[in-house]
Amino acid sequence: MDIPDRLLALDKQTLVGMLQDQARNWLAHDGLWFQAVERHHGMASAIALDTEAWIDFTRIEARRIMDRHLIPPGGGLDALATALEFRLYALLNRQSLHRVDDRTLRFEMNRCRVQAARQRKGLPDFPCKPVGIAEYAWFAHTIDPRIRTRVVSCPPDPHPDTFHCAWVFSLEDQPIREDEVVAP
Repeated sequence: MDIPDRLLALDKQTLVGMLQDQARNWLAHDGLWFQAVERHHGMASAIALDTEAWIDFTRIEARRIMDRHLIPPGGGLDALATALEFRLYALLNRQSLHRVDDRTLRFEMNRCRVQAARQRKGLPDFPCKPVGIAEYAWFAHTIDPRIRTRVVSCPPDPHPDTFHCAWVFSLEDQPIREDEVVAP
């Protein structure tokens, strides 16, 4: 891919700022798309379609992160931890990873930009659990098919003030079949 000279001439701080702007633009588009579908077809249809789109997107994102950062396929929980740090919304949200043991990784979304905006407006949490289950399970499975994903808590579930959602990834001995990837 040819990179235009005008981009190559920019300093690192400007490029990072542009990357953050692009992440915000992407998230804004995602939200606007969802709201349009919800207005025309209702919340249930919007969540179903969003889930379908996120399954495809998260697999593409995982593969691109792996390619860009030379993360080997089947790299286990270390590969997943690295890839989670490079997701587009990692630029916008505050998240943390905790290694429980050599076969278990816990991921927490400590500050979700979407949920924080809703809180500021006095709105209840957005019920993103069905989408999140598919998104995180397929992201992890794309990194390494041996990784099983389990939701700890995701809205509309109650959660503490320290995180909006939390997930546990466990490394199994055998690959998870694709028909078993998404399980609540």
